[in-house]
Amino acid sequence: MLTFDRLRGDVAEALFLSPGDLDPDSDLFAAGLDSMRALALLEGWRPDSGRAVGFLDLLEQPTLAAWWRLLAPRQEH
Repeated sequence: MLTFDRLRGDVAEALFLSPGDLDPDSDLFAAGLDSMRALALLEGWRPDSGRAVGFLDLLEQPTLAAWWRLLAPRQEH
């Protein structure tokens, strides 16, 4: 299951940072993430997210907070 902690941890690992060093509202590309790593991360998250999120969606909103809004698994009621 995709969680915010996993999302943050995966991005931090790709940037060789600790998760606590990533501000949820900071631009991840300015922090050093490149498009190839972002695409690889998205491919790893898609099966657990269940959401139809495209790569361009991540490029347009390159923050952890925005990515979580896009990728957070839907809550069943």
